[in-house]
Amino acid sequence: MSTDPSPSSTSQPAAAPYLGIDVAKEKLDLARDGSDQVDVFANDPAGIARVVALLNEAKPAMIVVESTGGLERPLLEALLEASLPVALVHPGRVRYFAKGVGILAKTDRIDARVLARFGQQAAPRLAEKRSKNEAELRDLVACRRQLINTRTQQSNRRGITFSKSALKSIDAVIKALDKQIESLDKQIRDLLDADDDFKYFDGLLQTVPGVGPGLSATLAADLRELGETDRQQICALVGVAPFADDSGTTRGKRSIRGGRGGVRSVLYMATLSALRVNPVLRAFSQRLQAAGKIAKVRIVACMRKLLSLLNAMIRDGLSWDELNVVKKLAANP
Repeated sequence: MSTDPSPSSTSQPAAAPYLGIDVAKEKLDLARDGSDQVDVFANDPAGIARVVALLNEAKPAMIVVESTGGLERPLLEALLEASLPVALVHPGRVRYFAKGVGILAKTDRIDARVLARFGQQAAPRLAEKRSKNEAELRDLVACRRQLINTRTQQSNRRGITFSKSALKSIDAVIKALDKQIESLDKQIRDLLDADDDFKYFDGLLQTVPGVGPGLSATLAADLRELGETDRQQICALVGVAPFADDSGTTRGKRSIRGGRGGVRSVLYMATLSALRVNPVLRAFSQRLQAAGKIAKVRIVACMRKLLSLLNAMIRDGLSWDELNVVKKLAANP
């Protein structure tokens, strides 16, 4: 009797596939790495259910979905609910990747295949399922940010408007926006107070001079990685990490880029406030000024410093006064 193993006993199991899903308003294009086939599903509850059922059987290594301004949310939530490994990626990163590998054309089918390839080669961070309170907080904070941007636009327009009728309309809009923002502030505050995790997070952050409810809520909603990664990574996520631009013996100018713009804008305003009332940041800024750094560089460096300190506080469960840098400053005023 032959003792040679049968082909079925020596065959290797197929590798788990990497999948990319391009999300449009009415359809979903699903591609698998190493295949030119693209399956199309309706972007509605029935279509999403079909996608989830298919992917549960496929047991993928990773599913990559591009952020598309909210259109991807129902699909993303359904995939996370099914405990499938899904990564939500920034479209800019994917486009740079496509150009880097020589893919210049752009269609929904091509984008889906690029997303699958991106997942395989770039290994983006997997998304995590949010609790109901986390999803609610994120929506409230996003809505508040949009209303504040609109109020700023209207206030700027008011300064260059001379028609009395137009001014009356602008004032009415600003008044309505102020009322809605005030209502959102209360809802955000109530949500933070009602959730033990949020309340603990918010309580630690607001021990920092210059950090108010706006930054605390924004970090809770849009920077879940705070306290779970190192300071270099957290600064890169927000877009305040300096990137090198060197070539040969030439040392280029460092600059920041990318990151989460909504978090960065709130952090910027909080840093300006902290520079007036926070002794650690004020001393840090003064050292940079003495070294000849211009104002913009000093502010970004202080944003990075503040974010790093907040990251350490959440990581170690420390209040502001318990940080070593604060203790040293207090001992050597």
